Amino acid sequence: MKKLVRIIRNLILLFFLSSIGMVLVYKWLPVYVTPLMVIRSAGNLAHGHSPLWHHKWVSYDHIAHNLTMAVIASEDNRFATHHGFDYKAIEEAVKENKTRKKPRGASTISQQTAKNVFLWPQSSWLRKGLEAYFTELIELIWGKQRIMEVYLNSIEMGKNIYGAEAVARRHFGTHASKLTANQCALIAATLPNPRVYNSAKPSRYMLKRQKQILRLMRLVPPFPKPANAKKR
Repeated sequence: MKKLVRIIRNLILLFFLSSIGMVLVYKWLPVYVTPLMVIRSAGNLAHGHSPLWHHKWVSYDHIAHNLTMAVIASEDNRFATHHGFDYKAIEEAVKENKTRKKPRGASTISQQTAKNVFLWPQSSWLRKGLEAYFTELIELIWGKQRIMEVYLNSIEMGKNIYGAEAVARRHFGTHASKLTANQCALIAATLPNPRVYNSAKPSRYMLKRQKQILRLMRLVPPFPKPANAKKR
């Protein structure tokens, strides 16, 4: 029994040390691969499709600030002020879900980043618990600007497309730094399901959602630009 307790204690200690170590490493190093990219690639391969994905890491100052404001407007209005969890949004979602057929989520950009970089997409109580743990870690160690930088580089933005630079090139023939406000709002409109919604070929629903996001971009609290950002 003592040996079993010691093994469990060592495993727990190893988990905490390794997880904190990974978060510290990713505070500075680019995130080139995420679990979701690997899972999607394996799924494509299993169905006889190409396992390749499109992704190119770019620094935060090389991403149009309009994209930051668009994803905040679309996904997490209080990103700049909460500490990883938007309890007001959670409360509102709980109330709405009592009458909604399709439950509405309340995951913040911080939670989505923690899930994308460190965990797997399938929902479970275990993943939710680990997601909360990693969310606290990245809020503490990374800070808001780094979380946003990793989010905009790792989020799925189309079929086999990950990050701002990849979607800018594949869907708009430009670079992430040169995306217009309209293009940024269209990209943000796909985020609930980027494998169904296509920012290069927007549906009527997406165009309606684009207008809503453009309006919200003017209303949500401004998020600071990087100090060395170029005027664009």
